[in-house]
Amino acid sequence: MKRKSNPLNTSRVTGQSMLIAALCTASLSSLSMGPVLAQTQEALTFTGNAAVVSDYRYRGISQTRFKPALQIGADLAHSSGAYLGAWATNIKWIKDFGVDGGLEVDLYGGYKSELAKDFTVDVGALRYQYAGNKLGSVKGYADANTTELYVAATYGVATLKVSRAMTDLFGNLGSMGQSSKGSTYIDLSAAIDVGGGITFTPHVGRQNVENIPVASYTDYSVTLSKEFSGVVVGFSLVGTNASKDFYVQIQLLGVL
Repeated sequence: MKRKSNPLNTSRVTGQSMLIAALCTASLSSLSMGPVLAQTQEALTFTGNAAVVSDYRYRGISQTRFKPALQIGADLAHSSGAYLGAWATNIKWIKDFGVDGGLEVDLYGGYKSELAKDFTVDVGALRYQYAGNKLGSVKGYADANTTELYVAATYGVATLKVSRAMTDLFGNLGSMGQSSKGSTYIDLSAAIDVGGGITFTPHVGRQNVENIPVASYTDYSVTLSKEFSGVVVGFSLVGTNASKDFYVQIQLLGVL
């Protein structure tokens, strides 16, 4: 989602759009929480991560107008399956409207459980918070902050995830001011070990935007990644069939 306001001279979509993106992610060492009680150490685990990406793509759409992003996150997990996390990145799309909003902070929590061998279910809530954003002051838009509920099921290497917006989706409203609450995103992906420490990750997703049919689209990607002593290096090919009248994207971009 997260529509851009000022189209580039190049067309965002002509049937399909593609991006070759590079990323580098460093996973901070996992830390047990506090040496006071052995039980607490075993029950709670804290992990952190940091990444530099050549273009922050979310659901196939650039959030940084094809510029790099610095991203950092942290997660707290309990042995019961409950977890909390936070993640932050710079963005550009809100500023494209001429208003404040250059930081995205995602706050999430949920519960994950293995119901059977190789079968895991994950349910939770995710809040996209755009610090100081003024998108609601732009005619035809609501506040960008968005809340979604999600449920995911993983069997073996494949994961199916469904998210549903409980607020307007990233500030988008219909042409008559209708709410985009109830928008859904369906994500099917896999993480396949192809040997040599390389992971192949295919993905296809479908964004359905309530009351804005032109904004609905399909995105897809393939990613190859490899870990080097805690640092993950990856390259992605990303595409969408998003409407060129609603979104802004160049047809082919090679970075890094």
